[in-house]
Amino acid sequence: MHVQRSIEIAAPPAKVWPLLVEPDDVMRWYPTLRTFRYVGDMRGQGAHIYAEEQGAGLMKLDFVVTEWTRDRAIALHMTKGTGVAGYEQRWTLEPTPAGTQFTFSEDVELPYGVLGRAIGRFVRRTSERHVEEMLGKLKALTEA
Repeated sequence: MHVQRSIEIAAPPAKVWPLLVEPDDVMRWYPTLRTFRYVGDMRGQGAHIYAEEQGAGLMKLDFVVTEWTRDRAIALHMTKGTGVAGYEQRWTLEPTPAGTQFTFSEDVELPYGVLGRAIGRFVRRTSERHVEEMLGKLKALTEA
């Protein structure tokens, strides 16, 4: 299941970036998260993140950061988790004349093969609504 949405934020990428990499700030705009923290002191590409996300059930997810380009992009790859068979996210910041275009992209693979893909068609609508809410919160926090 792939979901991707973008929003224009009236602030430069350098102002948006901390909201993407500081756990307390991520929790402010990402409403389905219950936990988001680095495992260890490392930050940047190769860092490990533990997250708990409320979907149809509580998903416990271990991620590795596969991309970290300051003020430009961060990507996460699930290495282990419950409730999903695979999970990738990528958040990008593109400078624009008005500020920044932020793009949130996620690819989720549900378990159960064909049944999981069928369920994914219905779950996708809920995910899209959550992403729209997240983008609105991120925009409001950044532009405040």
